[in-house]
Amino acid sequence: MPEPLEPFEPLESYGEEGRAIASTGAGGAADFGTADAETLEKNLENGPDTAPDAGPDKKPRSLWSDAWHDLRRNPIFIISALVILFLVIISIWPQLIASGDPLDCDLSKAQEGSQPGHPFGFNGQGCDVYTRTVYGARTSVTVGVLATLGVAVLGGILGGLAGFFGGTWDGILSRLTDVFFAIPVVLGGLVLLSVVTSTTVWPVIGFMVLLGWPQLSRIARGSVITAKQNDYVQAARALGASNSRMMLRHITPNAIAPVIVVATIALGTYISLEATLSYLGVGLKPPTVSWGIDISSASPYIRNAPHMLLWPAGALAVTVLAFIMLGDAVRDALDPKLR
Repeated sequence: MPEPLEPFEPLESYGEEGRAIASTGAGGAADFGTADAETLEKNLENGPDTAPDAGPDKKPRSLWSDAWHDLRRNPIFIISALVILFLVIISIWPQLIASGDPLDCDLSKAQEGSQPGHPFGFNGQGCDVYTRTVYGARTSVTVGVLATLGVAVLGGILGGLAGFFGGTWDGILSRLTDVFFAIPVVLGGLVLLSVVTSTTVWPVIGFMVLLGWPQLSRIARGSVITAKQNDYVQAARALGASNSRMMLRHITPNAIAPVIVVATIALGTYISLEATLSYLGVGLKPPTVSWGIDISSASPYIRNAPHMLLWPAGALAVTVLAFIMLGDAVRDALDPKLR
């Protein structure tokens, strides 16, 4: 008759080659080396948070932390961010680098070139081109930022709801966006803004939001449709999560990245659109200081006084380029396919 087996001690009985059988914590056992068995047993006793890869230096990074990690090492992002930061500062406090009044003009100095205290010369009305160029940043940045926020909020909400609920709501929004896509932007601005007499920036911002939201809504709709098919959303739905909770906690954080990328790139486009409409005489109107207005007033004198056109046009080009470069850097950081 065989002798009864002695009780097995997981961490004390080892084979000749230093092997041990350790409990896996799930009613089973596995064959490990001595060091591995001790580590596994210790982790199971103290909890999963004590595993070697669960330390503070081994925490898994999210999409946003990965994106910020890449952006900090991208020279294009750093350069464009510094340019935009400078533009924002002079937009809020133009007096830091320009002490004059952009509306203070002297006709006796009309079209004159650079002079001491007036490095950019004077325009056709005798106004200081340097001061007007500095103050023009405030208008362009304000229009671009507010128009982008309006487009992102309106287009993101409508597109997100259409992608989440689908059905009739999705069909209506799709046909509505097709109608707005059929309207040429510049032609629509000439028609809609030609009847506006206000000299503020709000009519121009409203026009940009009106014709700009369909693009963002299409992006948001497709992103939400992709996100809601993921397993974690299906699990939340099976557990009884409400629609609002799924949208706010699970879908929006994982679907907003494409919207941010497109909105960042579009910001530079809206700044150039404002300058185009102002150049055509239907955007911002005097006495508002705008790069588009200055470019329009300087274009007839480009042969005799090119400095009147050079500085506001150069400032506009640098601003648009900075925002486009920033959008490209953000896109590269947030797109997993480009990693």
